[in-house]
Amino acid sequence: MTIQTNLTGLDLRAEIDRLRRERNAVILAHYYQKPEIQDIADFVGDSLDLSRKAQATDADVIAFCGVRFMAETAKILSPDKVVILPDMDAGCSLEDSCPPEQFAEFRARHPDHIALTYINCSAAVKALSDVIVTSSSAETILAKIDPAQKIIFGPDRNLGGYLARKTGRDLLLWPGVCIVHEAFSETELLKLKAQYPTAPIAAHPECPAVILDHADYVGSTRGILEYAATVTGDTLIVATEPHIIHQMEKAMPGKRFIGAPGADGNCNCNICPYMALNTMEKLYIALRDLEPRIEIEEGLRLNAKKSLDAMLSLASGTVGLGDLGPAKVTGD
Repeated sequence: MTIQTNLTGLDLRAEIDRLRRERNAVILAHYYQKPEIQDIADFVGDSLDLSRKAQATDADVIAFCGVRFMAETAKILSPDKVVILPDMDAGCSLEDSCPPEQFAEFRARHPDHIALTYINCSAAVKALSDVIVTSSSAETILAKIDPAQKIIFGPDRNLGGYLARKTGRDLLLWPGVCIVHEAFSETELLKLKAQYPTAPIAAHPECPAVILDHADYVGSTRGILEYAATVTGDTLIVATEPHIIHQMEKAMPGKRFIGAPGADGNCNCNICPYMALNTMEKLYIALRDLEPRIEIEEGLRLNAKKSLDAMLSLASGTVGLGDLGPAKVTGD
């Protein structure tokens, strides 16, 4: 999305605060957003529980600073609220890897399987799924499903493979990957570990197995944040999108957090290009114009909500614990 308006000289933070009040809006920011967006948000966290947080507020407008499937999830759960996304081109490689038409054909070829689908997918794929999972709820949900039941897991083959190894379940994996987590290099990680031999490694389960094999902790973004607080040393190596380090540095200024490197030896290649499309300028314009706006056909929304409701029923004890960041008071 190209911004045509000249915003030179505008105090964006003040204008966003003004529009937030005038629109009765809540601003949500994923941990992978740029620090300035995280700092102006009402809530910072992971995708599903940000949507649930918005659902619980009396806001009329949800400004979701994340990617499209996250904003769609907010709309599925809050159909009466206006949901805006600063840049509608902010997609997701996992969503892109699983077109609904192909997923429907895949399901049809395996009618004896149910579909456990990672939340990083489109509303259309959610509507084709039986249960949605998050990185923190998936293991709990698997434990509640009959071991004899055959399961499709998609779209992330790395998360699915991690769950299969950890639980012993035989999962039929959709072959999608997150381009951010796939970019980590085992060779460069080992070089970094040699520099900091006492530093533990925390990794997101979207990473390939060769990265997870070296991790001292594997968990969701919120889980990684909580693990960071327990580390007794002063250094932690972090194998997920590096903007999460902003929250770590704010909470634990006395510790050093190092992003795991990509093949080029630095973490810059692991910045999510989709998350990076959202900017303060685009957030301001989205609040000003209430566009781009997420709209979902009601039949599709209700079908997608069934799989989200199934997750909430099966994993109510984990949702809100492993995926929810701390509430923030605007202006802090």
